[in-house]
Amino acid sequence: MEFDPQELSAIDDPYPVFDELRKNHPVFYGAERDLWVVSRYEDVRAVLLDAETFASGMGTVPTGFVAIKPMMISRDPPYHTKLRGAVHPTFTPRRMRALEEFIRKVTRELLAAIDPEAETDLVGALTDPLPVAVITELLGVGIEDRVKFSENAGAVIHAAAGDGPSAEEGIHWIYAYLERVLALREKQPGDDLVSRLLHPEPDETRLTADEVVGFCALLLMAGTETTTNGLGNALVLLHEHPDVRRQLAQRPEGLSVAIEELLRLESPVPGLSRVTTRDVEIRGVKIPKGARVHMLFAAANRDEGAFPNADTLDPDRSPNAHLAFSLGIHFCLGASLARAELRIALEELLARFPDYRIVSDRWVRLRSDAARGFSFLPCVARP
Repeated sequence: MEFDPQELSAIDDPYPVFDELRKNHPVFYGAERDLWVVSRYEDVRAVLLDAETFASGMGTVPTGFVAIKPMMISRDPPYHTKLRGAVHPTFTPRRMRALEEFIRKVTRELLAAIDPEAETDLVGALTDPLPVAVITELLGVGIEDRVKFSENAGAVIHAAAGDGPSAEEGIHWIYAYLERVLALREKQPGDDLVSRLLHPEPDETRLTADEVVGFCALLLMAGTETTTNGLGNALVLLHEHPDVRRQLAQRPEGLSVAIEELLRLESPVPGLSRVTTRDVEIRGVKIPKGARVHMLFAAANRDEGAFPNADTLDPDRSPNAHLAFSLGIHFCLGASLARAELRIALEELLARFPDYRIVSDRWVRLRSDAARGFSFLPCVARP
């Protein structure tokens, strides 16, 4: 069967396309994008774990990122090791648990502001402001600046994915703001992530100002946009599976396991790219040195070879070694925080509005093949 590379951009329901790729074109070369697409679970996992052959260097950074500062996502060892080692102490599960009280407080405030009888856009009312509030609290950013941060972070993500104008204005606004925060925290440290990075413990690595700004900018963009999309996708899946929603509303202790399944079925980041450092062969297909290889997480996460009944939502699926948070040295540093936000948000929403109804004929999906989510999600909390 001839495969049309334009189908890679299917937005509303890309999964039939991903199935075709995985089954019949597991290593596919798209000439128009000059991109090798890998879609089977075993192969995607192997690429993620081979950082020497599949590099994350500057060749993988979208052109929308102008004058980019050092970010882990675009660096390889040993520099990546230095950056990750320096920031890892700020992302331990213990420290993330300490944020849970704040996450619950913000979630309750946002839900209390929803008129249960009126139609509400859940993106504007919940899925966007919650992650922004959490990340800016972590960074020590003033509450009055959260909306501006959200606007610029979203603009950068979508521009870099080719879905908007240049990311230059947004990224420079973020950089300039963070540089002002750094100058203040250098003199007056507080109990926030920026202060901890600027004033590490004696046995910890001290980062340069540019490295701190780069990390905080990455955290702001990746930590808000992906969690927004993950939560929106979860709400839609539970709307489409009312039996599972009722089960979780009655037994919220099952949410921790169910969240992994929701992330597997609708991965907020459908895939990421690497660049080959040498000629390599996957499934008998030769890929040259310097080629871009795209790991299609969303296809791998529905591979029947790894997940029986892969298209079925099984809230009790265990084990569930999905790739929504990547794997290997670039495993998502904020995964525990994202999981906490999803769990607490769903706990609180299902307790308050267990029968919410999403107006599915009017929702608006992100027009991006680099992010899976919604820009508008109309909902009636108490139909």
